[in-house]
Amino acid sequence: MGIPLSPRSAQVIDLETMRQRQLAKRRLLRLCPELDGLEMLYRLASDPDTLYGMPLLAWGLREDGEIVGLVPWMEALTPCHALDDPEHGHFVGYRDPETEEIFHSPPEHKVFELEHAAAYFDYEETGETTLIQQLPDNQGTHALCMDDDDNPWQLKQVFGWRLYSNGEVEALLVDENRVTATPVLMGDDCLYPGHSRHRVVYFFQRVIANRIKEEDPATLEALALMVAK
Repeated sequence: MGIPLSPRSAQVIDLETMRQRQLAKRRLLRLCPELDGLEMLYRLASDPDTLYGMPLLAWGLREDGEIVGLVPWMEALTPCHALDDPEHGHFVGYRDPETEEIFHSPPEHKVFELEHAAAYFDYEETGETTLIQQLPDNQGTHALCMDDDDNPWQLKQVFGWRLYSNGEVEALLVDENRVTATPVLMGDDCLYPGHSRHRVVYFFQRVIANRIKEEDPATLEALALMVAK
């Protein structure tokens, strides 16, 4: 026979609070660009014997101390190891195309850079969401922007990325009607966060974006299937 618990010994576990705490530990605190051409390697279930490479855009330091490679993938700037989808891709590791070395942990020089930068830019937390960092896009990333069903989609170049104090990262797009000087640079008033105006934003590498612009039939067919989902 069990021993009845007194009211004081009972504990109420708030699962939502625990979930928020875990998510907070994964929040990005700092970004640094990848400027040496290192790649993410991934595999498709439809072609398991082939490894595909994609240039890393940046590295990110999380609140729990973990450092992750980041790529523009589907609808977000995504940690590489979060790619675990049979259809779209499964993360395998990182690669240095110059030496062909494959590795699974961030390079030491990026760990050093991020940790010291985070210690130097040690912002005080406030109740408001604030801008922490801006990072130019040096890969020619493009965003497919969709609004209401009646409006045509737009393909726009990504000029940069903003990291906010809540850990969210937004792509910066250009409002052509507000351009007052060229070339467009980070900090210009004509730049705006993609999700502030568009219901859906999908990211593409420059090669795929150019195929869309050239109206490549196979690319447009794949795009139509993706948008229809």
